Amino acid sequence: MNEALRILQSYWGYTQFRSPLDEIIDHILKGNVTLALLPTGGGKSICFQVPGLMREGVCIVISPLIALMKDQVENLKKRGILAEAIYSGMSFQEIDLYLNNALNGGLKFLYVSPERLKTDIFLERFKNMQISLLAVDEAHCISQWGPSFRPEYDMLRSLRQSFPGVPIGAFTATADEATRRDIVAKIFGGAAEVYVAGFDRPNLQPAVSPKDNAKEQLLDFLDGRAGQPGIVYALSRKSTEEWASFLVSKGFRAIAYHAGMNAEDRAEAQSLFMTEKGIIVCATIAFGMGIDKPDVRFVFHADLPSSLDAYYQEIGRAGRDGHPADVKMVYGLGDIQLRRRFIDQEEGGDERRRREHKRLDALVAYCEAPECRRQNLLLYFGEESPPCGNCDVCLNPVHLVDGTAEALWVLEAVKTTGQRFGASHIADILVGKGNEKADALRHTELPVFGIGKAHGRQHWQSMIRQLVGGGYLALDVAGYGGLSISPKGIALGRGEGAFRYREDPARTSRKAERARRMIAAVEDGAVSDELLQRLKALRAKLARERKVPAYVVFTDRTLIDMAAKRPLTRWDFGEVHGVGESKLQQFAGVFLAEIARYVQRESGVPAAARPQS
Repeated sequence: MNEALRILQSYWGYTQFRSPLDEIIDHILKGNVTLALLPTGGGKSICFQVPGLMREGVCIVISPLIALMKDQVENLKKRGILAEAIYSGMSFQEIDLYLNNALNGGLKFLYVSPERLKTDIFLERFKNMQISLLAVDEAHCISQWGPSFRPEYDMLRSLRQSFPGVPIGAFTATADEATRRDIVAKIFGGAAEVYVAGFDRPNLQPAVSPKDNAKEQLLDFLDGRAGQPGIVYALSRKSTEEWASFLVSKGFRAIAYHAGMNAEDRAEAQSLFMTEKGIIVCATIAFGMGIDKPDVRFVFHADLPSSLDAYYQEIGRAGRDGHPADVKMVYGLGDIQLRRRFIDQEEGGDERRRREHKRLDALVAYCEAPECRRQNLLLYFGEESPPCGNCDVCLNPVHLVDGTAEALWVLEAVKTTGQRFGASHIADILVGKGNEKADALRHTELPVFGIGKAHGRQHWQSMIRQLVGGGYLALDVAGYGGLSISPKGIALGRGEGAFRYREDPARTSRKAERARRMIAAVEDGAVSDELLQRLKALRAKLARERKVPAYVVFTDRTLIDMAAKRPLTRWDFGEVHGVGESKLQQFAGVFLAEIARYVQRESGVPAAARPQS
């Protein structure tokens, strides 16, 4: 390992390996087969790049995405390491040149997709190539993409036969127990050394909310985050473009990214995100894998991810610098229905579909969990931990209410309407809202019609969502989202067990919430109402001049903090919440002058004598 440490220090500047990287590298150097699960930013690439530099020959890295290949190759080249990638769109001459370089010792690393491994030109060159190591990056793809999205991943099961005697390493940041078994079975024939490092990312603050008005929820989330880089994940290509347009209309710097864009546009979007400040990328899952931007301050899921594995992978793009970052997800019944439909439409057999439904069940349970988010997430990956004290549930503990009687009303409404109607119709029945369909089907004559009118429609929709999340109701994903009673729900109807649910807090509008903050700050004596109103008037004037929304200048939270701290120097102004370098340069002078005038008038003592730098 002395040589490994020398290479680590020479190329990466580190003096020692963090555990268990040293064990993994030592195992690979001995020629053993290895599966390593390391958290995002935990040194996965070093695990195969250091051995690749130590062993004679070229290291073949099998990687799923062009962006991921380009990013790693660029990083290796910056360190003076000979590396290239072969991917779709390259000419035959380029491919031929890179393969010849690898064959003749001109490369230490060659990145390829799994599809390339089976082409004639590759198979012919590989016969005479000295291969030092085979590394399968993002190895979870062999289990989760193989049968449907990327069938070529299943071909990797022949690696050991095709390259006898060559060490093989598989690496990923996320894989549940079933996925690990799948990787070991398919790549290593059922036997491999498995290393699992901790999955915890304590600097991330996770939160989940029922989807109400997703656009308003995103704006609420972004309040106070102007100028911060982040990612908004959405399910479809069209929706990423809609989200980007919406955010631009609200004064944010936002761009779309999805697989349907041409390569040039995708590269430009990625470059903007990596090099410019305050860019928000609205993306499908096509974005992020291999994007090593350390200062992503938030990830917002506008739609439900496919599984907890995917969720962990996606939120892992935030806070890689170790500083605090926020991750928020909003979801509803429609998301669950759509995800289940996707699973049922996949190829790959009944067993795979059963497994994917179970993975989705685990994600829904995480969303509805009344206990610590982080504890639930880590437990899914087989890691126990105490409550984190940093997620939405820990910070605002959930109060569970006995809702068995109300749950039975829901089950009765589902049963007596024929177990084929969706949540909206069932909620209408319970609150007693008649319509043409209910009248025609005589649902208005049912005993449960109007039985729950003491509660609003939103209450019943929340109750139904939690009954689905708890497994008491099932969604007809093949049809139109009709609800039916599951075996667990039938047992509840027989009096077996109880149902406890979380009361969703009433959601206030952004305008009402802003007013509430202002009033509370004044009533608490934290700020002067007069000074706050003067700062608001100045903000409105500057916003009109720039033709932007007022919050683009400063958010209410910033103005409240400014009124409380009353900064009189540029240094103090820079300490106000939400004031970054750009805002300091643009607005320090005018706001400091306004605050100085107020302080001077209030005290009768000239404030200008204090230095302004």
